[in-house]
Amino acid sequence: MHVSRQFFRFCVVGTAGFVVDAGSLYLVMAATGAGPYLARFFSFILAASATWVLNRTYTFQVARREPILVEWMRYLGYASVGGAINYGVYALSLLGFEAARTHPVIGVAAGSVAGLAFNFLATRYLVFRVARRKDS
Repeated sequence: MHVSRQFFRFCVVGTAGFVVDAGSLYLVMAATGAGPYLARFFSFILAASATWVLNRTYTFQVARREPILVEWMRYLGYASVGGAINYGVYALSLLGFEAARTHPVIGVAAGSVAGLAFNFLATRYLVFRVARRKDS
């Protein structure tokens, strides 16, 4: 599959991940009373796990070549770097903008965009290495 098609699919999956991330952020805050910083840690893990499943089946159509837990852990490892970028922008948004403090979803969106490029490249070339073929 050509890289532009994979990037488009990656963005579709990322949109689904955003919905999981934002939805679970509010759910965790409401259910536990956690603040938006702690709740985001949990929403990130849920969103990253959801995007791992969707990316391996839809975006990169990976045939299993290693234990699934190993692949998931590698995905979460790289996603954590992208997540650090994402979370940094999220936190800066909350600190710097009243609108983001009132509506944390604004910070989630800003963070998601910031981590997009790193996450795509890491996922394509480091997690799902089988995607690197003639269309690379």
